[in-house]
Amino acid sequence: MLHKGMSKSQVEEELKDKGDFVKIDYLTKFLREELSLDLKKFVCLKLGELYEKTGMIDNASKMFDNAAGVSVAYSEKIKWYLKEAELCIRTGNFEKVDEVVKKAMNQANASQKAEIFFQIKRFYLRQAEIYEMEVMRNKASKIYEKLLKMRLSSHEEKEIKEKLTLLYEKLGKFKEKELLDYSRKKGF
Repeated sequence: MLHKGMSKSQVEEELKDKGDFVKIDYLTKFLREELSLDLKKFVCLKLGELYEKTGMIDNASKMFDNAAGVSVAYSEKIKWYLKEAELCIRTGNFEKVDEVVKKAMNQANASQKAEIFFQIKRFYLRQAEIYEMEVMRNKASKIYEKLLKMRLSSHEEKEIKEKLTLLYEKLGKFKEKELLDYSRKKGF
């Protein structure tokens, strides 16, 4: 059993032959102890990985948020906020993504902000492609609609509008398709 005063290696040794749900139980109880910031971050990251592995994406995103909260370095905070945002995109919680991106941007300098924006856009595109492969057209269209509200190059915007047009056709959303076609012809 895990107890206060253990090192990271001792925690890993204690958990190595346990199942995922037992690890989650042990680590959750251990997190309630008074831990150093470094050990608390370690436990949050372990729990985040386990939750993601077992499909508990909402719980995983909370753990990465906690890890960002106890991280000292700005680059680490940004890294864990980006992981949280990626998981929120996977669950379709776009409002939460916007909140997390703001938290990440608050920790970033100008070049890091550009990288954050690029990563978020990439996460959205990747999830939309997954939804398209899984024939989850409505979810894919929601992501493309979200992407159209972001700053995009004219080439990216054109590609997304083309994909969205096809999805609207397949979904029978003819009014939305007509509006999108009209905006494509007028160039906005």
